[in-house]
Amino acid sequence: MKGMFIDINDLQVRYPGRDRAAVDRVSLGLEKGQMGVLIGPSGCGKTTLLRAVAGLEPLSGGVIRMNDQIIGGAGVHLAAESRRIGMVFQDYALFPHLSVEKNIGFGVAHWPSAKRHARVRDMLSLVGLTPSAQRYPHELSGGQQQRVALARALAPEPLLLLLDEPFSNLDVDLRERLAQELREILQLAQITALFVTHDQMEAFALGDVIGVMHHGQLQQWDDAYHLYHQPANRFVAEFIGHGVFVPAAIAREDQTLVLQTPLGQLRKPADGPLEWETWQTDSTCDVLLRADDIVHDDEAPVKAEILRKAFRGSEFLYTLRLDSGQTVMAHVPSHHDHHVGEWIGIKMQADHVVLFTQAQV
Repeated sequence: MKGMFIDINDLQVRYPGRDRAAVDRVSLGLEKGQMGVLIGPSGCGKTTLLRAVAGLEPLSGGVIRMNDQIIGGAGVHLAAESRRIGMVFQDYALFPHLSVEKNIGFGVAHWPSAKRHARVRDMLSLVGLTPSAQRYPHELSGGQQQRVALARALAPEPLLLLLDEPFSNLDVDLRERLAQELREILQLAQITALFVTHDQMEAFALGDVIGVMHHGQLQQWDDAYHLYHQPANRFVAEFIGHGVFVPAAIAREDQTLVLQTPLGQLRKPADGPLEWETWQTDSTCDVLLRADDIVHDDEAPVKAEILRKAFRGSEFLYTLRLDSGQTVMAHVPSHHDHHVGEWIGIKMQADHVVLFTQAQV
């Protein structure tokens, strides 16, 4: 990818005795200063990809370039310690017998004393831990430990920072706050980063670009808006956000596709000649409906039974079943506190209609 600071092309990682590659022909790129995030189900290959970029996993194919230099590829394997890549691990891996200051300075111990002390001082200031310089890891909160790990990774002036689920051991509220802090710190440091998480909200909060992985393959590499509203395939559509597929019969009216669904009619302007070729009159398709496409309305003629409800503070996430057996999801304001088993009125308000070929049963 021309002009990219980190350029991963056709990357493969295979383990002996396994039929499927752990990372299968993945290509992606990041511009300098961008933050990329990899998400996907457990075992999809996202951490293996991160480790391959770090130089901790041998490549079976493909090329990794950073700052216009090949660091991994056919006949090339730059040692991990020579790649100028920092890494923040899931468990932080802080040295319990070293103070915050000495933990941060560990990776620059070989620097001249004055330069080392200045760099540690800058890192303490960057992550807001100057008052805690002489404390030890066990005296810090989880969030403070995470910031020490980040400062230690940044101290040697890496070209790229890799982060492997660094918030997974923290509670939800702290994770959200630290995700924002992390983004601000990395922007101040003007560093390129690649982050692995299983949390979609974390990915949306952090990523300039987000990659969805499945079975070792990169399904889509895009910004959050396009992942949500223009998913590349059914897997991405199901994985990102709360959504279900409902069947629809297709008719055409002028330049509009008219879709008849179990919840009523939807109208979708044709997006060009390809739309007409793909969706023929009297054919069927599946419509992606997100939870925010379904609105609770007591006066609506369509009724649905509440199967499950999850309290989210300002709203509930309801899982609903129609008379037809079709399941949908809906965000409902939390003052609409209905019981599981109750029937409520719902209607569609889908501003952006996404269609897929019907799945073969």
